[in-house]
Amino acid sequence: MGFAFTPRLSNPKMAQVEERWERLVRAVLRRERMGPDLYGRHGTGIAGNVPSSLANNRDIDEILRAADEIQDEDPNISRILCEHGYSLAQNLDPNSEGRGVLQFKTGLMSVIKQKLAKREGATIDRSQDIVRLQEFYKLYRQKNNVEQLREEETKLRESGVYSGNLGELERKTVKRKRVFATLRVLGTVLAQLTEDIPEELKRVMESDAAMTEDLIAYNIIPLDAPSITNVIMSLAEVQAAVSGLKYFRGLPKLPTDFPIPATREPDMLDFLHYVFGFQKDNVSNQREHIVHLLANEQSRLRIPDETEPILDEAAVQNVFLKSLDNYIKWCSYLCIQPVWSNLESVSKEKKLLFASMYCLIWGEAANVRFLPECLCYIFHHMAREMDEILRQQIAQPANSCNSENGVSFLDQVIYPLFEIVSAEAGNNENGRAPHSAWRNYDDFNEYFWSLSCFDLSWPWRKGSSFFQKPTPRSKNILKSSRSQHRGKTSFVEHRTFLHLYHSFHRLWIFLVMMFQVRMSN
Repeated sequence: MGFAFTPRLSNPKMAQVEERWERLVRAVLRRERMGPDLYGRHGTGIAGNVPSSLANNRDIDEILRAADEIQDEDPNISRILCEHGYSLAQNLDPNSEGRGVLQFKTGLMSVIKQKLAKREGATIDRSQDIVRLQEFYKLYRQKNNVEQLREEETKLRESGVYSGNLGELERKTVKRKRVFATLRVLGTVLAQLTEDIPEELKRVMESDAAMTEDLIAYNIIPLDAPSITNVIMSLAEVQAAVSGLKYFRGLPKLPTDFPIPATREPDMLDFLHYVFGFQKDNVSNQREHIVHLLANEQSRLRIPDETEPILDEAAVQNVFLKSLDNYIKWCSYLCIQPVWSNLESVSKEKKLLFASMYCLIWGEAANVRFLPECLCYIFHHMAREMDEILRQQIAQPANSCNSENGVSFLDQVIYPLFEIVSAEAGNNENGRAPHSAWRNYDDFNEYFWSLSCFDLSWPWRKGSSFFQKPTPRSKNILKSSRSQHRGKTSFVEHRTFLHLYHSFHRLWIFLVMMFQVRMSN
């Protein structure tokens, strides 16, 4: 999309109009680029721009979007939601150290001041905010006919009439999701502000919360919130896969304050999530991924349907071997014992634990995925670490992922690798540096092809020469206190004028042969 150049006008008023027009165009383009959210709401103003550095940025974003949604209906409630969103941001990052947090707080405070200014000097009694929220919750339900929304959509979906008018079904679905998303935000904020909620309103809020089951994001299978409109959850192989991942007797107990959705039971991925500090979205994605793998293997076995589907041992074995195939080959190549002494003695639950852990490691490995043998090394040590934790009664965070800032696999395991790979890649002068002057992915990965890789120990021994950054060759690379450079692992390509022959040697041979044929004639 392009715009013709228009020269600035000398008239100050016209120049001001032109400037405002450009600002409007930029705002519209930004809005189109961001697009609507899951419920058809466009992020206006501060909503949709919550910094990713805030841990609960999704909750804050939902609160601000709901505030935009009800601004015209009740500006006072919109002001309450914005102030609560600001409080959440302040509690998560009181010193505004995260990227973009200070700008976000400043912008949100400006929005709140604008809402206060529109009251034309009228005083605000914040002691009545909770009462206002409770009353608005009731009025919002009544205005949007909440009791009829789900019923109308279900009737339309079951009647089959919508097959000729999909737009009508989509409109009703989006409206229902938008209304219940706003109700969920209002209920969440109300519950966070006070515990003194009337019993009747509390029952209504719980009933509404039960109807927001399909508002939780998922890819194909809604595991965190099973939906009555998604038939995939009724398939026997899917039910068997989900049941196979459930928390089993040999797992240590999770702390009582560990958050688990009320719509499902805890499973072994929750255990790995707590112990190693994997990211929440990574755990959700890999949970669904593993269920898909297990369900596909189960369906290939053509097991007759049962009242209570049970995950077959053969399905688990196939997923286990496919997931850990490279790790098994890596152990065989280095002549080391895998984390299990005898594969036949490993239980079905333990195999699922190993496969789940490997998928979680891969899902959060970022660019380290290009170092497959490095992932094998990481899995090898984390599996041994998990074996020690399994001997305890209560789950404990792994030492390799624990720090003063909490438990994080990404920060403690992946980031040190990413940092050194990034430093080496940034030192290649956009490909102009000699091949022998910097390490690429192959060099890092080949380091784990020999037993010397175990010198890195576990947790990482960051003083090792493997983690030493190179001397910066460009001003764009931050200088490091370590200037010693580790050389290439094995093969080193030296680029000389002989590459002209090497790159086209077949052509030269062909020309020489043709010359001989010509001369012989």
